[in-house]
Amino acid sequence: MQITNNLVTPASYSMPVASMPTTAGGSSSDVDDKTKASAKQFEAVFISEMMSHMFEGVKTDPEFGGGQGEDMFKSLLTNEYGKQMANNGGIGIADQLQKAMIQMQQHKG
Repeated sequence: MQITNNLVTPASYSMPVASMPTTAGGSSSDVDDKTKASAKQFEAVFISEMMSHMFEGVKTDPEFGGGQGEDMFKSLLTNEYGKQMANNGGIGIADQLQKAMIQMQQHKG
């Protein structure tokens, strides 16, 4: 995904997804599915990153946890938390990002 300096305002989201032009060899729903998946993936990474910072301050009980193993697997756990949260509604980033990506594709084509 390429980030540009163009800002998209909510007022510019008025064009319906159904009127989006298709790419060569692909249907509008294929493009919509791909942008939705990319937006959800971005949201999952964003949530995981936010949660990793949240868990940095959490100390573990030395009797039942800690060590290199826990440190190694904590990042995997936060990645899964992020994926699950994004797949179950997330925090709203994916929807806005998908609209912005569709808007950028419409202006590019």
